[in-house]
Amino acid sequence: MIVLGFQRLIRRLHSARPLLTLIACMALLAACTPPPQGAAAPAAPATVSEMYVIGPGDSLRIFVYQAPDLSGGVAVRPDGRISVPLVGDITAAGKQPMELAKELEGILKKYVHQPTVTVIVNSFVGPLDRQVRIIGEATDPSAMPYRDGMTLLDVMIATKGLTKFAAGNRAVIIRRGTDGTSQSIPVRLSDLIKDGDIRANMAMQPGDTLIIPQTWF
Repeated sequence: MIVLGFQRLIRRLHSARPLLTLIACMALLAACTPPPQGAAAPAAPATVSEMYVIGPGDSLRIFVYQAPDLSGGVAVRPDGRISVPLVGDITAAGKQPMELAKELEGILKKYVHQPTVTVIVNSFVGPLDRQVRIIGEATDPSAMPYRDGMTLLDVMIATKGLTKFAAGNRAVIIRRGTDGTSQSIPVRLSDLIKDGDIRANMAMQPGDTLIIPQTWF
């Protein structure tokens, strides 16, 4: 009985061989056929977040390898410039740290053999057009550098919430467009902070100004 069953299995596999060959050919043909026009392309990889841009008020640490006399901390002045030994005054605002480091290396080549410079931002303010400003009845009104993914809730946490005189639900965000025009966007800070209504949260953009008025009574 075992021998007969084995013989039947062999005959079935032999008869199925043309069908298996046909399936394999169809799979190979499908793999070689280009996708039809209009088909959705694979999703592109996520873009890398923007590099930080130095602004007036930032505190920098400049490190020149094997040259401690040329290394040290500097502040970016209101005019956007810094003072570096052997280099003198140089514009730092509007540049990325790596970009500034390469520029310093180019200047220091006259005095140092193959200089290697690293620029580290110790405290962040950023360029004026990328700051988010909070004025009015916030506990700690201030200006802060915009960062990727910043939301209204992040701003309120950084400014320690509202004062007891704040009319949070009458707050507005003033946002400047690329064409120079401004728009006023109402926001409901009291709903967001006091009631925990996450629907009142929203994304911030570089250059936004959040204005929090005082209550009328």
